[in-house]
Amino acid sequence: MKIIGLDFETYYHERDFTLKKMTTEAYIRDPQFEVIGVALQTEGEGPKWFSGTKPQIKEFLASWNLDKNIALAHNAAFDMAILNWHFGIKPKRIADTLSMARAIHGTEVGGSLAALAMHYGVGVKGEEVSKVSGMHRLDFDAEALARYGSYCENDVVLTMGIFGKMAADFDVSELRLIDLTIRMFSEPVLQLDLPILELYLIKIKQDKSDLLGKMLIPKEQLMSNPKLAEVLRSLGVEPPMKVSPTTGKETYAFAKSDEGFKALLEHDNVIVQNIVAARLGVKSTLEETRAQRFIDIARRGLLPVPLRYYAAHTGRWGGDDKVNLQNLGRGSTIKYSILAPEGHTLINSDSSQIEARTLAWLAEQNDLVDAFERGEDVYTTMASSIYGKDPKDITKDERFVGKTTILGCGYGMGAKKFKIQLKTFGVDLPLTEAERIIDVYRSTYGWIPILWRQAGAALEAIMTDKTAPLGRTGVLVVEGEKGIRLPNGMYLKYPNLRVWTKDGKSELVYDTKKGKTTIPTKIYGGKVVENACQALARIVIGEQLLRVAKKYKVAMTVHDAVTAVVPEAECDTGKEYVEICMRLRPHWALDLPLNCESGVGKNYGSA
Repeated sequence: MKIIGLDFETYYHERDFTLKKMTTEAYIRDPQFEVIGVALQTEGEGPKWFSGTKPQIKEFLASWNLDKNIALAHNAAFDMAILNWHFGIKPKRIADTLSMARAIHGTEVGGSLAALAMHYGVGVKGEEVSKVSGMHRLDFDAEALARYGSYCENDVVLTMGIFGKMAADFDVSELRLIDLTIRMFSEPVLQLDLPILELYLIKIKQDKSDLLGKMLIPKEQLMSNPKLAEVLRSLGVEPPMKVSPTTGKETYAFAKSDEGFKALLEHDNVIVQNIVAARLGVKSTLEETRAQRFIDIARRGLLPVPLRYYAAHTGRWGGDDKVNLQNLGRGSTIKYSILAPEGHTLINSDSSQIEARTLAWLAEQNDLVDAFERGEDVYTTMASSIYGKDPKDITKDERFVGKTTILGCGYGMGAKKFKIQLKTFGVDLPLTEAERIIDVYRSTYGWIPILWRQAGAALEAIMTDKTAPLGRTGVLVVEGEKGIRLPNGMYLKYPNLRVWTKDGKSELVYDTKKGKTTIPTKIYGGKVVENACQALARIVIGEQLLRVAKKYKVAMTVHDAVTAVVPEAECDTGKEYVEICMRLRPHWALDLPLNCESGVGKNYGSA
């Protein structure tokens, strides 16, 4: 197969028809959308620009045999969606320099074509596109169109050059995951139930109107922390808490910057969403905006699944294009509106407790690993240790504490935060009891705290450009300033790792970027272990995705789950195949116990 670089130039208007103001899906499917021209290039040859009518461009594209070759672009989700949605062409393989750059460079270089071209010294990106706002193809004279063509050709040359620099050491499996991720968007198969979505939006608005109309929540209650907490509790929601940096005491986390409070904007109960939105001064709830967005997509066609490959430095996927399927609440009506294509069913398989299993395995906490392997209820076992009772006598509430301990305390969480976490779930314990439970966890599974200390030493090694051990031999490799090498050849990176002193307190921080702002982010041994376990779990999920995709269309991945589209006639055998894929162990972790839970349904909510 040949690698063919590809870049489309399309009509835009900086006032109202631009990707800066629209989602990619809405832009490409809009009636105003128009391809002005396209440039392609194969290895060892110069780029070729073509502009013409839509049928002429389609004929030109067909002559390149993209269906038998690798199509390469920068931000390939955009170009591949155009290629398929407007010209009916699906490349044999898809490669994307933007996705690769996220994995290789993270926040260090930037993902723009201009920044990458400068970093790799392959050329300079032009600025012609800034001069053509509002110009349709027929508005260009020959000279202007030639300049625009040269600009487009240069972009393809830069993309090919950047790919050549990055591809040499890039894991082949990761290239396949990029291909798979982009096809979830550019080759959509999921349908949307428009009537369900329209009725749901009416209900959201009616609930909001009823709430405000009845004045159930006077403004003074919204603005008073104790009264707002009382209202939330009456709705079955335990108010999120935090430790005040000023007093050191526990207080309500009701500020705009408090993640736990903002998360209630996505609560399953729309009334809760409305109350929080009113307190935060949000005009419409997130669910209202999301429902309208799905309605708009449904009216335009199938549901493209936009996922950002390597959205986090741990490698995990994230939502993109303002459609974050990662944040749909359990039981969300929107989930039930997402349908399998005609004659097919959805199989949704979730990798069970994968982070907890990975942590125990990486720390060589072999008794816990063996318990997972035997399929034991490790939450009840933990509760048995906490309460000194026989496992058969453990109550439901005690098991919940055991579960929260196993899932929450593996990364060095302290007693204050653990107490707050339990209280958020409706379990209010004295601080002394939270301290005792933390101590029981750490003494029961003593190899896990040892791993935290190793990770702290690994941070020192990164700062001093040295090597250090970290966890099970041969899995993670600390390579000085380069960071921690993962089994897929990628790295956990901590750019500009340094000691940061603030208010007389010293801690380690590294740089992360939020938009154009660089933010110092606190890091410590337990957090490194969390990063490592999430990164390893993500590699496992990636391998599972690729295995499933060998037989069935993978429609999406959300957190640790894989959703496949299977013909109805193969429902049982398809479910069995997916589960086999989800339980296969990677070559670098043949003794890592994996398991899964699967559901089957015609819609995503019931699968």
